[in-house]
Amino acid sequence: MTALAVYAAGGVVWRLVDGKLRVLLIHRTKYRDITLPKGKVDPGEMLAETAVREIHEETGIRTVLGPPLGVSHYKLPSGREKIVHYWSAEATEAAIRESSFVPNDEIAAIEWVGLKKAHARLSYPVDIEILEHFERLVDDGVLHTFPVVALRHGKAVPRDEWDGRDALRPLLPRGKEQAKAIVGGLRAFGVRRIVSSDAVRCVKTVVPLSKAIGRRIDETELISQDAWEDGAADVRQVVGRRIRSGKPAVLCSHGPVLPEILTELALATGTMRGSYLADAAALEFGAFSVVHVSATNPGSGIVAIETHAPKI
Repeated sequence: MTALAVYAAGGVVWRLVDGKLRVLLIHRTKYRDITLPKGKVDPGEMLAETAVREIHEETGIRTVLGPPLGVSHYKLPSGREKIVHYWSAEATEAAIRESSFVPNDEIAAIEWVGLKKAHARLSYPVDIEILEHFERLVDDGVLHTFPVVALRHGKAVPRDEWDGRDALRPLLPRGKEQAKAIVGGLRAFGVRRIVSSDAVRCVKTVVPLSKAIGRRIDETELISQDAWEDGAADVRQVVGRRIRSGKPAVLCSHGPVLPEILTELALATGTMRGSYLADAAALEFGAFSVVHVSATNPGSGIVAIETHAPKI
């Protein structure tokens, strides 16, 4: 991140009303403008976490994120650059019914409109550019997606400093902090299924997430480093099951195993392989790559891949 820049995040919130697509615009009180929901990053937040929080604070609607829609850049009156990351975010009927929005000092009103009307109403060209990215998802028929997240475990005691079995190596204090720091980011994508290598360092990395969402951890040696080194791993089976389920999931594994996980995700979705897979697999400790897959046609290829790392 650029030191002097102001970072923010938001989304194009959408719903279907009688089969017709509608997107959500906000009317801001102070600026007397019409824009997309967004807001500044709080200390320690991941960008995806910011997007979900700000959408909820400004609209009263709880969402989970779909594919990324790009980044807008513009200058603030102070001369600092503002960088805003956006995602597609579906508003379910249940979430709308539970909305807590009331007009306030910041947001005067919220409005559901069609895409053509949104183009006419939005106050800023940078918002229209983000809306155009969203329209490409619509045109490509990949608005409905689900994520499969490849996560590298947090920082653990180094191998050469550990006398016991490698699978029993614990997380260092930094690794434990990383495990806590990624919970908000993972929840932003609606992760509900947790699959982990049975190595202690992987399981402990997803324990905070498990507690936060109230879901058990499915431990398996099939994506463990020990099994991978012994030729006994079965990454294809684990990945295939997640793609067939069509449910948001995280797979917590090891640096050497991650390239195979990304490769199998590409193969399971009929995606052309390339250097982007290696980039998505080259994760720091505690970092994760979100692979967005079409919910209606998983074999049509990966819709998008994005990578996130904790600020620890």
